[in-house]
Amino acid sequence: MATADPKKKKKKRKKKESLEHKRNRILVALGIFAVVYALDELGTLTAAFGTPGDIYASFMLFLIPFLIAGYDVLQKAFNNIRRGKAFDESFLMAVATIGAFAMVLFPDTDPHMAEGAAVMLFYQVGELFQAYAVGKSRKSISAMMDIAPDYANVEQADGSLEQVFPDDIAVGTVIVVKPGERVPIDGVIVEGETQLDTAALTGESVPRPAKTGDDIISGCINMTGLIHVRTTKPFGESTVARVLELVENASEKKARTENFITRFARIYTPAVTGAAAVLALGGGLVTGAWSDWILRGLTFLVVSCPCALVISVPLSFFGGIGGASKLGVLIKGSNYLETLADVDTVVFDKTGTLTNGTFSVVAVHPEAGYTEQSLLEVAALAESFSDHPIAQSVRVAYQGEVDPKRVSDSTNDAGHGVTATIDGKHVVVGNAKMLAAAGVEAPDCEVIGTILHVLVDGVYAGHIVIADTVKADAEQTIRDLHAAGVKRTVMLTGDREEVAASVAKQLSLDEFHAQLLPGDKVERVEALLAAESGKGKLAFVGDGINDAPVLTRADVGIAMGAMGSDAAIEAADVVLMDDKPSNISRAIRVARKTMSIVWQNIIFALGIKLLILVLAALGIANMWLAVFGDVGVAIIAILNAMRAMGVKNL
Repeated sequence: MATADPKKKKKKRKKKESLEHKRNRILVALGIFAVVYALDELGTLTAAFGTPGDIYASFMLFLIPFLIAGYDVLQKAFNNIRRGKAFDESFLMAVATIGAFAMVLFPDTDPHMAEGAAVMLFYQVGELFQAYAVGKSRKSISAMMDIAPDYANVEQADGSLEQVFPDDIAVGTVIVVKPGERVPIDGVIVEGETQLDTAALTGESVPRPAKTGDDIISGCINMTGLIHVRTTKPFGESTVARVLELVENASEKKARTENFITRFARIYTPAVTGAAAVLALGGGLVTGAWSDWILRGLTFLVVSCPCALVISVPLSFFGGIGGASKLGVLIKGSNYLETLADVDTVVFDKTGTLTNGTFSVVAVHPEAGYTEQSLLEVAALAESFSDHPIAQSVRVAYQGEVDPKRVSDSTNDAGHGVTATIDGKHVVVGNAKMLAAAGVEAPDCEVIGTILHVLVDGVYAGHIVIADTVKADAEQTIRDLHAAGVKRTVMLTGDREEVAASVAKQLSLDEFHAQLLPGDKVERVEALLAAESGKGKLAFVGDGINDAPVLTRADVGIAMGAMGSDAAIEAADVVLMDDKPSNISRAIRVARKTMSIVWQNIIFALGIKLLILVLAALGIANMWLAVFGDVGVAIIAILNAMRAMGVKNL
């Protein structure tokens, strides 16, 4: 039987135990610190050891929680110094806290062992808080990772099922998916019907029906019936594998803001270390009050620690990407999330994006004594031998039984229509050109779409209008985009001018361009990009198959309805796993909320730190205020960053 890799489970368990151990270690250190602090403040140490014995007793006692809580920070700082990479937050904490304890060497100043131990303790509390925050923000990503199947059921000759690793399943193999199991590999249902839970991929809570002949993608949960699936891809190329690869690589593509903070920290940390040294040495040399100025320098070091920025900014992006994944929106990296927040122009492909991409009968106008049903019957019989989407839509609209035996002499005139003999009558079903060739002038029709005219023995029987219908939430999507701050919505299509105009009017689009070839779409996007001003960005939304060149050229390429579409996942920067255009506006709102949180944290952290740095340099801020300036600001920034995961009201 195929089971999950025990090494991976062991690794996860070890990581969890390590976090618990650190938490317990810090709790023990906090308890000891509280007891020692109480003994010191109540005068118990002075009564027991006298003066200056109480100072040295305090030194030794506060050293215990300091080392319990901070030995790993000291070890990391020492190792970094050995590798020539000294300037990080561990170095700042080590120097500041050891310096605070070293103040015992200056008898003329108040002892600062309590502050030194407190700085290390609360720094570690902040680190622990960060670990839990990151763990929580990973939940949506972890849920996505849980879609990876452990095995696939292969039916043997005797009817028994053997569990095989999905990687070992060859294309074309028939696998069995039982109720409650995840579909391990993309394929086609060859036997059975069921309901599929696609929530992990699409964020859609409503189950989808699936029957024999339907395509099925990996990662979905089979809810009700036993199904047999013939695989169409190897596991490594299936939807679940591609999605997992996308999610795992998302953290590698950092936003400009993230890269700025990283570069800023590299310069900032050694700069403030130097400033603290200049402050302590310069002040001591000028005034001779060495203890006072060294204390100012140590306070300066504590408050200058950049962990609030280094932690909260990446955490905000990570939370935003994780929150978006809950909606079935996969963003390939924080750089794309940042760009998405600046989008002010959204360009749509029409077919399959704003419309359903499938033809359906939208109007039936009978004449010469025919009813709607009888006109549909004649057209369905005439189209009974055609696989064209228009012919299929006519047969679906008819809903009755089509008996091919009633049809003879069927001829297909590609691009124009069909002729056939039905029940001995000569029938023509086609466009206006085909009608003109038969010597009949086609009447006008106000309904926009593809019109099938029907002649029966030379008599005009009426016409049927077939169109690609607009998606149910497309109109609301355009309104939501404008409400989210998008200035211009544009539609590009290869369809006829009048069809495009009808869709654009129905959806209240700002502009549209029709009868475009794929190359023309790229040129239009180039022109729209050239018209962008300031930091405004352009997003193109398409199905990811025919629109790959445009998806690649746009500032942000968004592929929608991409379940199972390799081309979509490859070409786009943002992948919507279902076919709902409403998730486009939600993705933009997630991005804008995330960037708002990022800048809130940057401004808040730098503002508070700058204020306390000035106060520390002037000798007004003490070590306790410095602890707030470091750990307090970091915790507030982390709490704010965690808001990026909240997407319920977006």
